[in-house]
Amino acid sequence: MSTSVRPAVRSGRADAWTGVVAIGLFVVAAVAGALLYLSGRPVLASAAPLFAHWLPHVGPGTPPAICLAGLVVWHGPAVAGRLPWRRLLGVSYAAATAWIVSLALVDGWQRGLADRLTTRHEYLHEVAGVTDIAAMLRTFSTRILDFQPDSWATHVSAHPPGALLVFVGLDRIGLGGGGWAALTCVLAGALIAVAVPQTVRLLAGESAARATVPFMVLFPGAVWIGVSADGLFAGVTATGIALVVAGLVRRAAWPSLAGGVVLGMGVFLSYGLVLLAPVVLAAAVAARQWRPLLWAIPGAAAVVGAFALAGFWWLDGYHLLVERYYQGIAADRPYAYWIWANVAVLAVAAGPAAFVILRRAVTGRSTAATHLLPIAAAVAIVAADLSGLTKAEVERIWLPFGGWLMAGAALIPAGDRRGWLAAQAGIALLVNHLLLTTW
Repeated sequence: MSTSVRPAVRSGRADAWTGVVAIGLFVVAAVAGALLYLSGRPVLASAAPLFAHWLPHVGPGTPPAICLAGLVVWHGPAVAGRLPWRRLLGVSYAAATAWIVSLALVDGWQRGLADRLTTRHEYLHEVAGVTDIAAMLRTFSTRILDFQPDSWATHVSAHPPGALLVFVGLDRIGLGGGGWAALTCVLAGALIAVAVPQTVRLLAGESAARATVPFMVLFPGAVWIGVSADGLFAGVTATGIALVVAGLVRRAAWPSLAGGVVLGMGVFLSYGLVLLAPVVLAAAVAARQWRPLLWAIPGAAAVVGAFALAGFWWLDGYHLLVERYYQGIAADRPYAYWIWANVAVLAVAAGPAAFVILRRAVTGRSTAATHLLPIAAAVAIVAADLSGLTKAEVERIWLPFGGWLMAGAALIPAGDRRGWLAAQAGIALLVNHLLLTTW
């Protein structure tokens, strides 16, 4: 059953300082990365702490991106407050998709979208070679390690076979090539603008959910949803969590079962998505329901079983991934820098508002979903950071976690939301116009 959320208390000075500290941490990480490079100890990420290249530019996406940002900042909260809920979710999805695409088009269609997933490190590099899906699954683990003639491309080896299967499936139905792959990631990634608000509505009520919508539309992580496969991962897992929560709140088995299937598919897209478990548990605490959560287990187990019968065992793949990870550039990336620089990246990948929300969630000492979901996302991020398996590139890797930091947008006082929305949009626009992002 949904619970109401108390109106946020004004604390503008504390919020402002939180935002300043977040951006300041990013600046310090950038300066430290540059100094380490100049001293002959590079941290091995262009434009550290981001994986990008310094290249101020504009493109065909510049005018629509600026216009859309202005419209959402100025009118978004009011529109979110008055539209019927289902129509609002449709508008949210459309606007989030437009935001992602317009940001990508700052780099142009080819460079910003169509070519992103076609490099030798990406999934599409391997699609043509998969002529027998059953054989690919049986032998997938044998090709994870590097320095052998048939090693998988970097991104394929770093993920379970579900990620490759997505792009092989697109190719099989006639939607091959970089353009269709990019659009698939964009359309799937934009689902976070539906799934996160719907989850908040189920757990914390409509007012809190409506506050979340504009922040999901202008989510700065949109820079990397368009285009990286991690955007697709974020959309899939957010949808799975929303389904599980629907089962929890309605005390119904089938939504939880369906959510378990979707989340099971999620962990076969990326090993790190098992770290979304704290978000699911936080939702159960907020819903004050546990029994319907049990139905998610057979759903996820069915996916695990299907892959096992096909010849791929998740744990074997994970252990080989860890070995492969340290066969590459990660072995030379200094943990002492990235363990805190990764956190600094969140200031632009999730935006300064994420730090404001998290500060309010932690100090609020509440079991409401608006507090628990952002905290749970932060727990997942900390676990990923400490693992040492996400040194750099977290602007895309942590997309499935970053969206849930926005679940506490209602904690920001209504009168301050427009300013923080402007900050979120401004960060995304600056990143995409000053840097040529790799993803």
